[in-house]
Amino acid sequence: MDIERRISRRTIIKATAAGGASVAAGSLLSASPLQGADDAAVADPKVRGPFPILSTPFTASGEVDYDVLAQQAKFVSWGGCPGMIWPQSGDSVDLLTTEEKMKGMEVLAKTTRDLPASLCLGVQGKDTAEMLAFAEHAEKLEPEAIISRPPDSGKSEEDLRQYWKALAAVARRPVILQTTGGVAYKGPLPSPELMIDLAREFPHFGYIKEEAGNVLARMKVSLAAMPPVRRVFSARGGFHWLEESRLGSEGVITERAVYADVLTRFWELQQSGDDPAALQDLFDKFTQMVKLKPGSLRGTNLYIWKKRGVFKNLLSRNYGPKKSIPAEPKLSEFKMSEAQIAEADAKFAALGPYLKTVTPDLDNPA
Repeated sequence: MDIERRISRRTIIKATAAGGASVAAGSLLSASPLQGADDAAVADPKVRGPFPILSTPFTASGEVDYDVLAQQAKFVSWGGCPGMIWPQSGDSVDLLTTEEKMKGMEVLAKTTRDLPASLCLGVQGKDTAEMLAFAEHAEKLEPEAIISRPPDSGKSEEDLRQYWKALAAVARRPVILQTTGGVAYKGPLPSPELMIDLAREFPHFGYIKEEAGNVLARMKVSLAAMPPVRRVFSARGGFHWLEESRLGSEGVITERAVYADVLTRFWELQQSGDDPAALQDLFDKFTQMVKLKPGSLRGTNLYIWKKRGVFKNLLSRNYGPKKSIPAEPKLSEFKMSEAQIAEADAKFAALGPYLKTVTPDLDNPA
């Protein structure tokens, strides 16, 4: 079905009125349990801590493996993370069809309904129309939050402002804004000032996944604006989480969901402050693990997913030449040498003190 046909007349009217979106969003939120006028600056306590991005699993024939996607969500919840995100990485945002993404959202909404962990759904597109199609679909599924990156077609900061204001008119829950776009995005980095303006105008905005440009400098600007900024998350694979948590970031968004129990332990140690030496040791071992080569998100990461009993294979869809989107899926299987496997196993074993020692029962996750 064409994307345009998925956008209802109601959504189009809201998007058209985006210039007055603060009024539209206000009327939406007045009927929402999100927050009232008196506590509009209060951050949602459920949107905090490690929110790893799920990796998209594929079957042997190259289809999305929705059963494994559901198992992955249960694994993240079993690991103790307060939330999870999908679709958000290139393997899901760029290389899946509209129908695949929407079905995956539905599967995860159903799976997480009875889990402690919250669900955050990714809503973005090449333009406002495509983003709104996903936003309207996500809203029907009632996740805890949604996340959105800049549109591929954005050429100016004003384009980004209008794109996200259109989203504000549809969303009725916390919205996390990602400061980097996809591989096709050539526009400007959204400034901290833009994020602050949107947070001031819309009580459900103000959650920021900061990973662009001079991250520390940008983070300081956003953290100094709390409120109206509600929450700032670290990103960039978690490599800088320790330093950024000391600045005031309150969680991490990264496609390292296979280390859900490790991310949870880091968060617990960071929050308690009881054992700085253990916190530093965990962080050092975690970063050594994720630095392994081949280190892409579809590299050693997949091997660990299979090692932990969640993924069935090491298959991925791939971009075409120069990061182009192929007309038909391009499937490949990740392979490792014996030396690479031995190194991965050794570094994973070093994380042992911080891993949950029980074997997860993903059919009955705790």
